[in-house]
Amino acid sequence: MSAAAQVHPTAVVDPGAQIGAGTRIWHFTHVMQGAVIGSDCILGQNVFVADGVRIGDRTKIQNNVSVYRGVTLEEEVFCGPACVFTNIEIPRSFIERKDGFQATRVGRGASIGANATILCGVTIGAYALIGAGAVVTRDVPEHGLVIGAPGRSVGWVCRCGRRLEGKPGAWRCPDCGQTYPFPAPPAAS
Repeated sequence: MSAAAQVHPTAVVDPGAQIGAGTRIWHFTHVMQGAVIGSDCILGQNVFVADGVRIGDRTKIQNNVSVYRGVTLEEEVFCGPACVFTNIEIPRSFIERKDGFQATRVGRGASIGANATILCGVTIGAYALIGAGAVVTRDVPEHGLVIGAPGRSVGWVCRCGRRLEGKPGAWRCPDCGQTYPFPAPPAAS
């Protein structure tokens, strides 16, 4: 059984935020009212979680990440340091567009590398891997490997995170031996 959530004294958790058992919230983090954070999560230093955000169990968010309204992180997601989520397509400081927030979903077990940018309105499939510094502008399939700016699909990854080897229809993990029947990676455009 998990212990109660641990919140660092410098962190701010607004009344009305839901924090699961065993979750640890570190220095200078702010969780807004209406946010829902699962059990056994880790929110690093200087993380911001907006109202309406949902974060699944066992998710790890590294330092300096802002998770804005419209973003859902499913279970066991990893967000690397300073990765970026957006929630509006055409921002202007002098035009209020809060009714235009677009939903972004990161599937179970997916990992996002340090300094990657995830544009609003995309879905990142379960167990996908986004390379450090990538700019994701479109949906990423389950187990997809995306790198670059703009992001492009370059292969597949195993549930354990290793890049798969082989050929379309017969991919294999060099570490755990798991096989997958995926087609060729989607063509970059």
